[in-house]
Amino acid sequence: MMPKLILASSSPFRRMLMENAGLSFEAHAARIDERAVEAPLEKAGAKPDAVALVLARAKAEEVSSRFPKSLVIGSDQTMSLGDNVFHKPNDLADAARHLQVLSGVTHRLNSAVAIVSDGVVLWEHLAHAELTMRPLTMDFIARHLARVGERALSSVGAYQLEGEGIQLFEKIEGDYFTILGLPMLPLLKKLRELGAIDG
Repeated sequence: MMPKLILASSSPFRRMLMENAGLSFEAHAARIDERAVEAPLEKAGAKPDAVALVLARAKAEEVSSRFPKSLVIGSDQTMSLGDNVFHKPNDLADAARHLQVLSGVTHRLNSAVAIVSDGVVLWEHLAHAELTMRPLTMDFIARHLARVGERALSSVGAYQLEGEGIQLFEKIEGDYFTILGLPMLPLLKKLRELGAIDG
C-alpha cells in the first residue's frame, strides 16, 4: 500500500503542479513563522539557498508531526541577489524599489524541497534558476505597477512570470518548476524510488 502523500503548503501554484502531475495528495499549510525561522539564519550569515532548505525542511517536519505514517513534502524558495535575500514587498512603493534594484542585473531563485516521514528527513533537494531583468526606467516601473497593482505584492520579486511580469526579463535560465518553487522532476524521481507513486 502506498503511503499517504501530503504537500505542506497552501500555495495554489504548488498544488497546481502536483495536481497537473497526476498525484493523489492532501495539502496542509505548515504552522510555522517563516520570518522567525529565517531571522537567526540570516543573522548568522547563512547563504540564501541554505535558508530555503531549512524552511522547506521545517515546513515538512511541522506537518509530519500532525500526520504520522505519511510522506510529507515541504518546499520553499528564496530570491537572492548575491548574498542578499529579498522578501515580499510591503506596498507598491516597496515593489518599485525591488524592481529598481533588480533592473539590468541577474538574480537567483533558490528552490528547495524536502520529504519527511514521522519526523525523519528522507530526502532534500535544491535547484536554482537565474533570471536577468532588462534595464527598466522609473517611468516604465511606475506604469507597470499601475497595471498589475496589488498582484505585485504577492511575490518576492514583485513580478509574476506567468503574467505581465514576463515583459521585465531578457533572459531566464532554469526550469519552469524551479521558478514556481517546486522542483518536480527530482521530486517525482524520489517518490518513485520511495514507492509513493507508480514507477
